[in-house]
Amino acid sequence: MDIYLKILDFLNWQIADYVVLGLLMAAFLYQLFFYVRYMCAPLRFARRCKKGKVSRSEARPGVTVVVCARDEAHNLIDFLPHLLEQDYPEFEVIVVNDASEDDTDCLLGRFQRMYPNLRVTFVPIGTRVGSSKKLALTLAAKAAKYDYLLLTDADCRPCSRQWIAQMMQGFTDGTEIVLGYGAYLEEPTALSRLISYDTLFNGMHYLGAAINHRPYMGVGRNMAYRKATFFEHKGFAGMLGVKAGDDDLFVNKVANRHNTAVVLTKQSVTWSVPKHTVRGWQLQNERHLSVAPYYSVGSKLRLVTEPLTRALFYGSVIAACCMNNIALMLFALLLLLVRWLWQMIVLNRAASLVGQRHVGLQLPLYDIILPLNNLWIHFLLALFPKRKQRW
Repeated sequence: MDIYLKILDFLNWQIADYVVLGLLMAAFLYQLFFYVRYMCAPLRFARRCKKGKVSRSEARPGVTVVVCARDEAHNLIDFLPHLLEQDYPEFEVIVVNDASEDDTDCLLGRFQRMYPNLRVTFVPIGTRVGSSKKLALTLAAKAAKYDYLLLTDADCRPCSRQWIAQMMQGFTDGTEIVLGYGAYLEEPTALSRLISYDTLFNGMHYLGAAINHRPYMGVGRNMAYRKATFFEHKGFAGMLGVKAGDDDLFVNKVANRHNTAVVLTKQSVTWSVPKHTVRGWQLQNERHLSVAPYYSVGSKLRLVTEPLTRALFYGSVIAACCMNNIALMLFALLLLLVRWLWQMIVLNRAASLVGQRHVGLQLPLYDIILPLNNLWIHFLLALFPKRKQRW
């Protein structure tokens, strides 16, 4: 006891020092747990797949690939052939012309003469509906010839001709939803690197959650579900008044630990065109974040815990550096360095897994900027609710 008291006297710690230390350790341990459980889950999953420990379907049922396109002629001419020329025995591609006013209709007519597996339907110009994309997807589901719907976007290119085959391997017995990864084409700009990082972090999170039997979202750039599942759950009933959420809200409503699978290989990745302006990227983020209030309570609690503990960790590090305690400051800086190194290792391995570029030394900057940006968007959406209605 005397030795313990002498050590405390030497360190000269105050009650405030212990409070900061406790908050620092609590935040750090949760962050460590988050990365080990969720962000590392896709890496463990990929190793199990390589060792043949993950069941995969060998069946090759017919598939309907669904693409919704509004004024996307410039993208369809480049990307649609990659979908129509997939190496898969039986599939069709349905493009829903979502009230386009460009040359989409003429372009699709030319493609139909070249590809017999291309079918076209449309949402008429002037249709009044809360979400025309949800209507477009519903029309495609009703028109689909096959029992499996594989979704992507008009500005997406599959990484390989094996994309359909890879995604369909996820439909084992009992599986109704298959989630894939959708990356963004990489450009030599700061905005492109930021988007790539944001996409990688969010992608590993939702895929890791699904692997851990807690699916909460998917992305319409690369996901699939059974047509029967869509209609059994009445499609987008209850969501038609929400402009966005045709992908993540549907998954949040329907997916559970038993019916959802993940496919994560380089050949299963889709690549999309990123936004080229900060404003465009911000509007895209607003659209995605605007549906967060409609998530289940459990999903919202899990989603908010990580950024809160991240903020608590950085706040504790700053507080430790402001205290008159050299030992506490050095310990806090050590934990900060350990966390950054651990993030770098995990995210770079994840980037290699999906064929994306590695995260550089800008990681600490992104780690701080992105949560603040999301918080600002939530603030704007709460302050100006009509912003939700402009998409």
